[in-house]
Amino acid sequence: MTVAFEEHESELPGLRFSALAVDVDTGATVFGHQPDLVLNTASVGKIFLLHRLLTEVDAGARSLEDRVTRRPAEWMDNSGLWYLLQADTLSLYDVAALIGAVSDNAATNTLCRVIGLPVVQEHTRDLGYLYSGLDDIVRWPLPPGAPRRLSHASAEDLVRFVTRTATAADLSPASADTLQRWLGAGMDLSMVASAFGLDPLAHYFFDHGVWLWNKTGTISTVRADTGLVMSPDRRIAYAVLANWESGMDVRDRALALMRTAGDELLRQLAA
Repeated sequence: MTVAFEEHESELPGLRFSALAVDVDTGATVFGHQPDLVLNTASVGKIFLLHRLLTEVDAGARSLEDRVTRRPAEWMDNSGLWYLLQADTLSLYDVAALIGAVSDNAATNTLCRVIGLPVVQEHTRDLGYLYSGLDDIVRWPLPPGAPRRLSHASAEDLVRFVTRTATAADLSPASADTLQRWLGAGMDLSMVASAFGLDPLAHYFFDHGVWLWNKTGTISTVRADTGLVMSPDRRIAYAVLANWESGMDVRDRALALMRTAGDELLRQLAA
């Protein structure tokens, strides 16, 4: 079975994919298509913010029990839950959990202020992700002069990030577990993960032999999904990124192809 990324691109000029799936333990490639192509990844870049937070925790510079109060300028609705909550002050652990579970925009802005966006960007480059990163805080509407995208990445970089998180290569085992737990609470299973048939509200365990953690990104011209999908004896890191030009009516086709990628991951896990 192959995933027809090239076929869709040839039929619909303006639709682009970057995709890669790799067996974490053997290094074997499951599928790939333009893995080094850099695309807009919307909220996916928030993973680099969470990673930097845990790096500082590992260094003893910060505690996840530290409490932070959101500022009015950091309020942002649309994606998240914090804007609906009465509490203005949360622990850093809870702020990060909101980002992992519901891609919370207000939590992202508050954590970016606490850590510093330039610090996150330098940290991402130092880890070797030269073609991926978090470009800005969440803003809407976009003011003149602000970056036009929240984050960017290649599938290759994201699969490397997922692999190194799964193997605790850059974080302590405890912090790597924490990051995976935050992302394991992610409620968006609409893309690659739609093939797995999991409960979107509770899937951080084996269900029908599949265990998943992932991070997604969504805007009107972007669908992006990266994560780790596991069977009891195999782990596959994946990233599937889709971009298209404004005005193109291709969202459903992009999502259908992303589900096909999920079907292939399931087939590989069962093989």
